[in-house]
Amino acid sequence: MSDGWKRPESVLVVIGTRNGDVLLMERREPKGFWQSVTGSLELDETPAEAAARELREETGIEARPEDCHLSQRFPIVPPWKARYAPDVTYNLEHAFRLILPEKLKVRLNPKEHLAALWLSRGEAIRRASSWSNSLAIEHCLPE
Repeated sequence: MSDGWKRPESVLVVIGTRNGDVLLMERREPKGFWQSVTGSLELDETPAEAAARELREETGIEARPEDCHLSQRFPIVPPWKARYAPDVTYNLEHAFRLILPEKLKVRLNPKEHLAALWLSRGEAIRRASSWSNSLAIEHCLPE
């Protein structure tokens, strides 16, 4: 957005394997917040472009995630509110998925994440810190 504010539209990329493993990463801030790849769209960026960019920036994986055709609108929580214009209270999140043949070691962005774990689908749904992330894992990754 203009004036340095973030655009209130984002992507969430859930990463799984054919065997049912799901990747979650722990954010640097707030500590203990586990999530899939996520990030805001840049000003002139499409959701698909943002999904590929965020995937590369946060994990080092070069791929084109598949659109899950799931979008969720939710209130922006206090830890991230200051990044948006004062009158912005909601974010629109578009879910994508990447299914890999097997688990691989990811290259985390140390400015954003502290750790990465491969978990069972059920454990990833329980451990994801946001309801929208849990729902995206359920919807986008097959059992």
